[in-house]
Amino acid sequence: MHRRQLIRTSVGLAAASALPVGLGACATRGEAANPNYPIASDQTAKAYTFDELVAAGSRELGIASEAIGGAIERIFADQGDAPTAYIAGEEAAGAVVAGLRYGRGALHMKDMSASREVFWQGASIGWDWGGNASRVFTLVYGLYHPDMLYRRYPGVEGSAYAVAGLGVNYQRADGIVLAPVRTGVGLRLGANVGTMSYSRQRNILPF
Repeated sequence: MHRRQLIRTSVGLAAASALPVGLGACATRGEAANPNYPIASDQTAKAYTFDELVAAGSRELGIASEAIGGAIERIFADQGDAPTAYIAGEEAAGAVVAGLRYGRGALHMKDMSASREVFWQGASIGWDWGGNASRVFTLVYGLYHPDMLYRRYPGVEGSAYAVAGLGVNYQRADGIVLAPVRTGVGLRLGANVGTMSYSRQRNILPF
């Protein structure tokens, strides 16, 4: 009896020693040690209040709090909740039926110690002419971890840009909703259907 128990113990120790260091522990330990790893249980994040977003939007867009407050109030009413993140940045876009848009900004979340640089690029087609350079303040809903942002978002935009104009549209993908608020210079008239891709680095191709 003691001999069989000794054999089983020896075999178990030999098998364990054959594994790479640390592999005998739970496989998720390496993932949990990496704070940038998005896991299924990431379903909570601190939300921004209306007043916090009005103050940040007014500062980032350089417009009166009353103007950005009206846009944010409409977004709050449409979404029925408060966003968990926002993106502040700049972009340039142009279109003659087919259009392109490129932007760069910073992603802010309350749980992050510092903002993260983010790029976006997109293509569209529709009843659309003109160009514009814009400052952008984007409210982000359903984002519980920053790595969840990087993907392609289909969206429908209908807008009329003039000098110091202000426009809002929505982009949605996999439960995440982005609501960019744009103010800028130039002229852009029309409506288009397209996609927008968000990435960690700048991409020339808009897809």
